[in-house]
Amino acid sequence: MLTNINPTLYPAGSNIYFYPKLFAMNIHLIAIGGSAMHNLAIAMHQKGYIVTGSDDEIVEPSRTRLQGLGLLPAQDGWFPEKIHPALDAVILGMHARADNPELARAKELGIPVYSYPGYIFEQSRNKTRIVIGGSHGKTSITAMILHVMHQCGKDCDYLVGAQLKGFNTMVRLTDAPVILLEGDEYLSSALEPIPKFHLYHPHIALLSGVAWDHINVFPTFDNYLEQFRIFIDKIASGGSLIYYEGDEHLVNLAKNAPSGIELLPYKEHPAKIENGRTFLIKPDGTTAQIRVFGKHNLQNINGALHVCVASGISEAEFYEHIQSFTGAARRLEVIFEKDDFTLFKDFAHSPSKLKATTEAVREQFPGRKLIACMELHTFSSLNEQFLEEYQGAMNMADEAFVYFNPHTVEHKKLKPISKEQVSAAFGRSDLRVFNHSGLMLDALKQQSWNNANLLMMSSGNFDGIQIEDLPQLLHLTQ
Repeated sequence: MLTNINPTLYPAGSNIYFYPKLFAMNIHLIAIGGSAMHNLAIAMHQKGYIVTGSDDEIVEPSRTRLQGLGLLPAQDGWFPEKIHPALDAVILGMHARADNPELARAKELGIPVYSYPGYIFEQSRNKTRIVIGGSHGKTSITAMILHVMHQCGKDCDYLVGAQLKGFNTMVRLTDAPVILLEGDEYLSSALEPIPKFHLYHPHIALLSGVAWDHINVFPTFDNYLEQFRIFIDKIASGGSLIYYEGDEHLVNLAKNAPSGIELLPYKEHPAKIENGRTFLIKPDGTTAQIRVFGKHNLQNINGALHVCVASGISEAEFYEHIQSFTGAARRLEVIFEKDDFTLFKDFAHSPSKLKATTEAVREQFPGRKLIACMELHTFSSLNEQFLEEYQGAMNMADEAFVYFNPHTVEHKKLKPISKEQVSAAFGRSDLRVFNHSGLMLDALKQQSWNNANLLMMSSGNFDGIQIEDLPQLLHLTQ
């Protein structure tokens, strides 16, 4: 089991790729306003680096957070004069195009240019790298591991895809010996159009499952699956692959993993539900109550347990501290509770996530009516070729609402879709489809909320519906 690695030493045949050695003290971020990029800027500022940046638009919460540290650009836009010979590195965000004028200037001056995952790798080349990948659950698993490590006092750097309670930033880069990385399969930058997790070269890797997503980048499932095979090939020699054995695609990928990689399959953690509360059943037969629920979270917990043990944390420590984990932001997040009603907000948008999330709420509260609303917002979800992947994804809800904005479809330069297409894709004759968020809100106001749950799922914001305001709008606060 991989526990005590010197990551500066690799045996012959190691497939680690090294970027040029970099000791950057003065860095510039192109597209500094992005979710990950502005957190990286803050992390490097906290490390003592001189940090500047540019962006053509910076929205909240990035704007306020950067402004509070003196990192907010004086004005929006791209300014080649900001790129000067004293810079040690330029970091290119995914939002920036290949013809960005600041990028052109950096090339002209010969300044090293990195995507942010490439720069994260450079900053972690002397650390033990733990990378959590998969089409679903990676943010939750990363958050679980980070929570336990923090509670155990284990010094750890990190990059996670959501703001976590108790952590000021989504990125931490210090002299810690270990770094925990959420391994996103989306592309790194305009100059490095490969999945982010291909750049991390983990010592301990976890894959939670594979379900086709990002059709705009990976037009076929086989092409998407290939990215996970490449990720496995990039695990450091002597490293570990922890994978969910209930996914046949992962099982097949693991069979063809490079020799010398330790394979550690995991299942859903044994548990029981009593009065709407979930209890883990530990190996010795005792139980531990947890604050999250659903089969996917039980899978996530067991995956997190395997990673923690591989990194030197005992099972006893894990079970002690996982009980206080309350979840990552927008992952079955409880917004409001009252008597026999709960309002949940979730980031779910892909078919597998919708299905898992609705099933989780249904199983946790079998006696309550479940009304589930989701927004088709991403490029994949609004693509008429991909829509059929949603077949049956919301069948566990008693009533299912789907919203999409035709202007979003037009903005993404996709072929228009109709309400009838959406209804047919989900395979529910009673599905209610809306293309005006106000009409969906009116429909919710007509519902009875006695002994019921409301589940709001989107990677967007339902075009202005403030989910936090729903309890008042639905007269649940009276």
